[in-house]
Amino acid sequence: MKRRSTACSSFHQTTFPRRALLRAGGMGLLGMTMPKILQARAWEESRKVAPKAKNVIFLFQFGGPSHVDMFDMKPDAPSEYRSPHGQRRTSCPDIEINERLPELARLMDEVTVIRSVHHKMKNHNSAAYYALSGHAPATDDQRLRDTIDLYPAYGSVVDHLAPSRDTALPTFVSYPHHIGDGSRTPGQFASFLGKRHDPLFIPRDPNKEDFKIPELSLPEGLTLDRLQSRRGLQQIIDQQAHLLDHAAEAQGLDDYYTKALSMLHSPKVRKAFDLSQESSALRDRYGRTTYGQGCLLARRLVEHGVKFSTVYFSRSIGGRSKTDGGWDTHGFDNTRMFPIIEDYHLPITDQTLPTLLTDLKMRGLLDETLVIWMGEFGRTPKINKNASRDHWPQCYSVLLAGGGVKRGYIYGASDKLGEHPIEDPVTPEDLAATIYQLIGIDPNAMIIDTQDRPLPISSGKPIWDVIA
Repeated sequence: MKRRSTACSSFHQTTFPRRALLRAGGMGLLGMTMPKILQARAWEESRKVAPKAKNVIFLFQFGGPSHVDMFDMKPDAPSEYRSPHGQRRTSCPDIEINERLPELARLMDEVTVIRSVHHKMKNHNSAAYYALSGHAPATDDQRLRDTIDLYPAYGSVVDHLAPSRDTALPTFVSYPHHIGDGSRTPGQFASFLGKRHDPLFIPRDPNKEDFKIPELSLPEGLTLDRLQSRRGLQQIIDQQAHLLDHAAEAQGLDDYYTKALSMLHSPKVRKAFDLSQESSALRDRYGRTTYGQGCLLARRLVEHGVKFSTVYFSRSIGGRSKTDGGWDTHGFDNTRMFPIIEDYHLPITDQTLPTLLTDLKMRGLLDETLVIWMGEFGRTPKINKNASRDHWPQCYSVLLAGGGVKRGYIYGASDKLGEHPIEDPVTPEDLAATIYQLIGIDPNAMIIDTQDRPLPISSGKPIWDVIA
């Protein structure tokens, strides 16, 4: 029996119609390669599966959460591998997770867990770029920098190929941090697609009492009429900037400015970012943290029509504090991993993610909203000399919910120690193809880089078995 099958969901069998096979075979006679034939067959079949996701909430756990301490625990492993935490039965009988995630345990019948994601990037910037774009960098570089030659963020691709119909709304929003390890991590912006496809980036803490978006308000003494009258001058400035040869900040400035004007005109946009519209009780349930209120803001953005929201757990890779920082818990500086995740990471996760899923479901939004919870890699199954865990891209877990994915489902399996996939291995390229498939974008679609070369948005294959 396949391990990925659970009692909470049924197996989706993918078949290919005879017509598609003949069509693909004919193309093969004209020189089409077997991989391309298989891609053609897959996309032909995919048209039978109507995309359900209208929106995406990408919860990025920078630093690398431990899969063997959360969603792929190994209670029978030797002590030097085994988590000090016990397992908890969940609402899906075949899925067990960390005992310190009781609220999430009640909702695992809404979630797909992929336990076999893997790649070779061991450094945060390289691995995070891979996770945020679906494309591997040429080298595993600790100081990989954001350059025009690298691929754009998922949200930028969506903005390019399938933007929001409401032109007053941003298609892609990200907040509240730029992430980086020494240098700013690539994959957060539009890269060669141009600035017009950058996210509306909000570098502000939604947990602050005075949280507001200055970009959505006018400076004192400046009216919309006056701003509009200065449009010609702004266009001249933008035209000068366009003369720069493919400079990241120069491409699409005019369009970017137009979007900003549209948002200034839009009461709908200002309302979407107004967290004061939410009750104190609901804000408390999300958690009075930057990340918790960020997740609430993501739900508001979905509700108002924003297609892609990326919420970064933390600005830094972190891992040395019980009060802030990311998931990079090596045990440096006389700190230890398990007290940190017990007091900080796990409680926040158990508060925010279940609340977000429940809130979306109660509002009738979960079926059309794809929620992605993932980091750039996992952590070493073997505990290090600091009673902590190090980087481990060879095998880790990703959670998907809503947006057309199966409920209460496990896909893939790791070995007895959680070191390597032993069943249905998944690459970041496959995750990218699956995300695009779920939101109705052909994973084989092309985008044009600065040298006018057509490049695929994904080189992976959709994970058909996780699609409902």
